[in-house]
Amino acid sequence: MPDHPENRRQSVPVNVGGVTVGGPAPVVVQSMTNTDTADEVATAVQVADLARAGSELVRITVNSEEAAATVPAIRRRLDDMGVAVPLVGDFHFNGHKLLSRYPDCAAALAKFRINPGNVGKGKRRDPQFATMIDIARDLDKPVRIGVNWGSLDQELLARMMDDNARLPEPADPARVMKSAVVRSALESAEKAEELGLPHDRIILSCKMSVVQDLITVYRDLADRCDYPLHLGLTEAGMGSKGIVASSAALAVLLQEGIGDTIRISLTPEPGESRTREVVVAQELLQTMGMRAFTPLVTACPGCGRTTSTFFQELAEQIQRHVRERMPQWRKEYPGVENMTLAVMGCVVNGPGESRQANIGISLPGTGEKPVAPVYEDGEKTVTLKGEHIAEDFKNIVEDYVVRRYGKATAAQSSR
Repeated sequence: MPDHPENRRQSVPVNVGGVTVGGPAPVVVQSMTNTDTADEVATAVQVADLARAGSELVRITVNSEEAAATVPAIRRRLDDMGVAVPLVGDFHFNGHKLLSRYPDCAAALAKFRINPGNVGKGKRRDPQFATMIDIARDLDKPVRIGVNWGSLDQELLARMMDDNARLPEPADPARVMKSAVVRSALESAEKAEELGLPHDRIILSCKMSVVQDLITVYRDLADRCDYPLHLGLTEAGMGSKGIVASSAALAVLLQEGIGDTIRISLTPEPGESRTREVVVAQELLQTMGMRAFTPLVTACPGCGRTTSTFFQELAEQIQRHVRERMPQWRKEYPGVENMTLAVMGCVVNGPGESRQANIGISLPGTGEKPVAPVYEDGEKTVTLKGEHIAEDFKNIVEDYVVRRYGKATAAQSSR
């Protein structure tokens, strides 16, 4: 499966705790905890859950002395659990103090995230920013300079608005604000390099909460620098709204070759796992043909021919089964993430879609014969019937994985 479009923007690769962001590397999936970082156990458990779901970087809030003091213990606990995912520290307002007072915290983090809009005000801004950059430089830590329109440097914005107002034909204020977001990121990166942080230790982001604004800002940013770019629609929202908005914005940019690492910033619904945002990010990249993480199931939407809910239930069972098995499959069967499956509900498109998948099943629709033909790599292999179709089909999938992808494991071990 191709990793990126041919027109992908060429950025400088940045090593983040062993994970490469930018350059020719695949687009990296990341997420962020919502636990109190001072709660060592809860935070370590959630980081582990996110990493096991596929988050390749995990960001944690470091907002207090208690949180900063706990970061090294979180890192040790993760290492003891066999979870090597790099931790990114998210700093606002008091990051210069925390990184200075807690050197073990700074050392345990793989990357710092600095928001230039709230690193300090007035005369304090530059020295406080410099303190954080100096620590990152001395420890050889990469930094994401993350501008957010909701916490944009108000002094910079005011200057740009004043300059704009003096023009014979002033630009729309919204346009000035978007320009200020990009300028904040680029000027902060320039300052960081002047302070000695290498060019290849900087990642930029310019978060917006409106889809079209995000696209405009990142196109501008991509044209003006070669730093790796972190994509994400901030405050995307909850449920389908957050998923649709994030996907709409990020898909456009990714298709244009813009973006080196992404996060889907979903507001979790009550009782929902934080890992949902990781799954959505993976599915976005996979459905665009940029990366493969886990076999995806093609299923029809249903119609008057599919009055039974059985095909829906089977599709859900198979998708869940695949995700549950992937941690083990990934270790034993290289390439299994590229496998395709189809669960179809009637004879109209069922056989055709099933033949196109590696494994597909065409279930009987309303009024059709109560049989379910199964296809493997385009050939009909068996017809299932009776009360155990779901279990029989799962067994067929398991057998196929061993036959098809076990050969890759055997070939590698014989070398």
